[in-house]
Amino acid sequence: MKRPSLHELGKKLKEAIALSQDPDKVWLINADVMISDLLELDIGVQELAGNLPEILREIKPGDYKGTYPPQRSYQEEILNSELLAFRWKSKFFGCLMYIKFTLKDDFLWLVSLHRDRENKK
Repeated sequence: MKRPSLHELGKKLKEAIALSQDPDKVWLINADVMISDLLELDIGVQELAGNLPEILREIKPGDYKGTYPPQRSYQEEILNSELLAFRWKSKFFGCLMYIKFTLKDDFLWLVSLHRDRENKK
């Protein structure tokens, strides 16, 4: 069976949404890069924290763009955790977006959040 399945992705997204409602449960990996990407979107970390549940609700399991099975992280804080990547048309940001995150130890770890760069050279 190919994994993650749409059912599994749906469960992971629901968990991410639930965790995102408590800013103390959200951590940024490579914070400097994430903050730079957020500045390109004209949004600060505090504004992101307040809107993250709404942003995550836009994403559907079918928006998954990661590998099968998901890649594992090599970052120390989330070592060997499965990385879930999604690309979706965001109403909040008004553009095609990309997010990569993992769920570990009852925390949502954001690895990437930026405009989609797949078609940029």
